[in-house]
Amino acid sequence: MEKNPYDIIRRPLITEKGEADTAERNAYHFEVASGTNKIDIRGAIEKIYAHKGVKVKKVRVMNKKTKGRRFRFRKGKTKSWKKAIVFLDPEYKLELF
Repeated sequence: MEKNPYDIIRRPLITEKGEADTAERNAYHFEVASGTNKIDIRGAIEKIYAHKGVKVKKVRVMNKKTKGRRFRFRKGKTKSWKKAIVFLDPEYKLELF
């Protein structure tokens, strides 16, 4: 059974570092579902942006670990999540907003 591309790609990450990567290397940062691999991410991006004919050049994936947080007298942790950096061919651009 094939996964829904919108379940794989959770949201784009808009940060200063991400914007610099977009301008310099045509790379876009996304938060993705934790159980996905590079092939799933590549297919999801190409399906979501199929109307533009986007072709993915390569994908880099990293797991972001939990961090400890404190609030008053309680200790807790943030959730772990997965980040993908998607590199596109130079002739393609994505409009995230």
